[in-house]
Amino acid sequence: MRRSLVALCAAALVLAGNPRARAETDIIKIPRGAGGLGFLPLLIMEQQGLIERKAREAGIAHLKAEWIKLGGPALVNDLLLSGSADVVAAGPPAFLTLWDRTRGNAEVKGVASMSSIPMYLNTRSAHLRSIRDLRPTDKIAITAVKVSIPAIIMQMAAIKDFGAADYAHYDKYTVGLTHPDALIALMSGRADISGHFASPPFHQRERKAADVRTILTSNEVMGGPSTFTMLYTRSKFHADNPRVYGAVLKALQEALAFINHDKRGAALAFLAMEGQGMTLEEVLEILSDADVRYTIAPENVMQYAAFMATVGSIKLRPARWQDLFFPELHGEPGG
Repeated sequence: MRRSLVALCAAALVLAGNPRARAETDIIKIPRGAGGLGFLPLLIMEQQGLIERKAREAGIAHLKAEWIKLGGPALVNDLLLSGSADVVAAGPPAFLTLWDRTRGNAEVKGVASMSSIPMYLNTRSAHLRSIRDLRPTDKIAITAVKVSIPAIIMQMAAIKDFGAADYAHYDKYTVGLTHPDALIALMSGRADISGHFASPPFHQRERKAADVRTILTSNEVMGGPSTFTMLYTRSKFHADNPRVYGAVLKALQEALAFINHDKRGAALAFLAMEGQGMTLEEVLEILSDADVRYTIAPENVMQYAAFMATVGSIKLRPARWQDLFFPELHGEPGG
């Protein structure tokens, strides 16, 4: 009996000291994101049950993905920090803000990129021919003030227009709205919204109106394609749930492969999950656009990081893109 008790105690100590030996989570909570085709991989993962399938292949029989119908960069960051979400999706600026804030505590890092998609500043205001024409009464709808992609793009544009000391010149013109709400505001002619920094498919839907013009794109400011949406999580989740984490990454890779090899199937999935008011042909046109890319490799994330460090939005400038991501991605091309 004494030998049995000693053996049981020893086994308990081994289990307590070995995170991989502990039971991993059986529920993973993931917000759907801010909406649009940048979050299409998440919709595919949800519709096809890819996380659950990859978990079963890894020996986790009862994992369930709980999809939270919320989005927006600031909101998902709050959900992640509070533990109300396990893995979240947003753009590089929101991620970099949290990566910098959580160094030494939650240690948030990137899982992978999901998409590289341009954003478009659309307006129907007659006096706006460029971003430099903004007046004190103008408001540009963006997904989140300060931390979203359009917020940073407008700061980058301000440096080009007014110099580094005035990088926040356009901040006062921004207001936070979801893409669907911003589309409604712009198309209804609401006087308090002069423009919308939109992503597909909201951009294409707005441009159907004869008087809507695009006066700036993220690709113009960045000098080429850049990561639009990406997944990230806390280091504790990564360490405590290695097989679940692996299932999420493999599910993402399968979703991206599906989108890239079956655009029609991906378009149908988008219409079924989120694409009210769009036709199959419209979604296929967007997915076939050479500027719309689905890849796990980060693109121009370091340009965002360098800019945000220069203007003080983040305190630490990463030395290389691998500093921002968990090791499972380090073998991919990136920048």
